[in-house]
Amino acid sequence: MKFILLRLVIALLAVAGFVSFAVLSEPDGIPVLNYHQINDMDENMLTVSSEEFETQMAWLSENGYHAVTATELIDALEGKGTLPERPVLITFDDGYVDNYQCAFPILKKYNMKAIIFLISEYVSLYPNYLTWEQLAEMQASGIEFGSHTVDHNVLTDLSPNSINHELADSKRILENRLGRPVKFLAYPCGYTNEYIKKRVHTEGYRAAFTVNLGNVRPNDDLYALNRVPIFGALPHTMFRFTGRLRCPRIAAWLENLQKDLIRTGHSGLAEMLPAL
Repeated sequence: MKFILLRLVIALLAVAGFVSFAVLSEPDGIPVLNYHQINDMDENMLTVSSEEFETQMAWLSENGYHAVTATELIDALEGKGTLPERPVLITFDDGYVDNYQCAFPILKKYNMKAIIFLISEYVSLYPNYLTWEQLAEMQASGIEFGSHTVDHNVLTDLSPNSINHELADSKRILENRLGRPVKFLAYPCGYTNEYIKKRVHTEGYRAAFTVNLGNVRPNDDLYALNRVPIFGALPHTMFRFTGRLRCPRIAAWLENLQKDLIRTGHSGLAEMLPAL
């Protein structure tokens, strides 16, 4: 118990440092923000309200951040281009229709670029997901699209043949319908391994993204890039948003500590830590 309390004291001190550092510092690396749904109906940990999302985009704009495309980011990491001051990549997983209805107008308002990782089998099939017509309109306005596989199956649970199907067929379908190369992938649930990364490379993807909390830095593995999940807690406060954006390493450490406390039966202590 003494060890647990010591860890909690250290964590609370880390939170104090986290707040100061988040207010005063520049991000350690390039943040890749990860969203799912943007709407005012679904109150869950995957959904950010349109008001919260606009507040976040306005904050980025007012604080000198410049949204870049995935292509621009990977070009820079490969030494083929340069990035603007305070770059940020905005990503969405799954391809929900509210990305068009709610997020897209806000992105245009603040001149923000983004990439949406699509589950190819879901496009124009389910009412809660984007249509090919909506994708064409967004693509014409500079939104990029990547693969989130064919059916959103966790790749690490699949056979080699099924993995190849999820990677190759989603890319082929999206390229045929969008008329442009699809060069980026987001792993379903963030899970990957060395075999899957090799297959992603072989299928012609330039990079792939996890949901591991952290920023992107030079010399990172292009097939296991970190992101900053803007989900996983309620409410989606600006404290959490700016803290994760600027101090993802501290946020990840605190998040893991909370999980450890809960796992070892100390939920009360875990609740003393803020949601980061």
